[in-house]
Amino acid sequence: MFLALKEIKHAKFRYTLITVMIMMISYLVFILMGMMLGLANENKAAINAWGTQTVFLNKNANGSLSASMVTKNQLPNKLNKHEALVGQTPVVITRADGQHKLKENAQVIGLDRQQFIAKHKITLIAGHQAKGAHQVVADAGLKEKGYRLGDQIHLNSSRQKYRIVGFAKDATLNVAPVVYTTLNTWQQLKGVSDQTVASGVVADQKESAKRFNQLSHYPVNTFIQKLPGYTAQNNTFTFMIAFLMVISLIIIAVFLYILTMQKMNNYAVLRAQGIPARHLVGATLSQAIILMMAGVLGGVIFTWITQLVLPTTVPILMNWPIITGVSFVLIILGMLGALLPVRMILKIDPVKALNN
Repeated sequence: MFLALKEIKHAKFRYTLITVMIMMISYLVFILMGMMLGLANENKAAINAWGTQTVFLNKNANGSLSASMVTKNQLPNKLNKHEALVGQTPVVITRADGQHKLKENAQVIGLDRQQFIAKHKITLIAGHQAKGAHQVVADAGLKEKGYRLGDQIHLNSSRQKYRIVGFAKDATLNVAPVVYTTLNTWQQLKGVSDQTVASGVVADQKESAKRFNQLSHYPVNTFIQKLPGYTAQNNTFTFMIAFLMVISLIIIAVFLYILTMQKMNNYAVLRAQGIPARHLVGATLSQAIILMMAGVLGGVIFTWITQLVLPTTVPILMNWPIITGVSFVLIILGMLGALLPVRMILKIDPVKALNN
């Protein structure tokens, strides 16, 4: 460690450049990870907020809640307290006052207000729960886009006005804000008859497929994986992060290899003086650890600052336990990259190196 610190102190500029490069790579890894988690959360935040464990859909819906339609004949006479009917349809919401032409794509979620989701699973940050037929609770993200409590809105081309009486947190689905309303309103927007009662049944406990034998049964993880674009999006980000980690390994290996090549004569002299190879190997590994730790720490600090200054409209979610784990992986990769120059040090022939 002493030799490693002396070398870093002697060539400050050179090692600073390496550290900055590692810092930028780790920063990019953390930001991409935050965006991946943020987008994934916006895909499924409402589903998680409901405490979903099991979902039942029409057998022809292919796992899509918005494409599913459940009829009265497919349901038993009464649902238990752990089950709730849910209707989903995409809409465009607009302000009804005509003063500001605000338009926003959203997902209408129709609920029975006597069932567990509407009664217990919608967490408000402002306003109150909907009571009247034409009152709605909307995602809190709509506040950032100009909507306020008391605003009257239109859903699609309907002339009916709906008043926003509350804003809820964790109310996004399919990367769009959710507007909670009644199942009757959902039926009108969907254009279905009274025989179609919902898009699906959501339960906050694990239930068997026999519970609704005319419907398809999905555990929550399977249902989430079938959300449009969810799996492809996560796989894309995962590959990008993995490639950046490999790049960090290559960078530390190349830089340490070049530095070792430049110091071969010095190492040969030290070996000729009887300095054991393990001391030189330890110095190289120590350099790798110091550089990686400094670079990764800098990346974490910049990531934290970025999280503070980014607007809430940017879908980014920092999971610090995961970031800590990835930081350790990056440091380990840096040590693996240092094995290339270590191999060179172990093969040093003092006489041959001095002659060259």
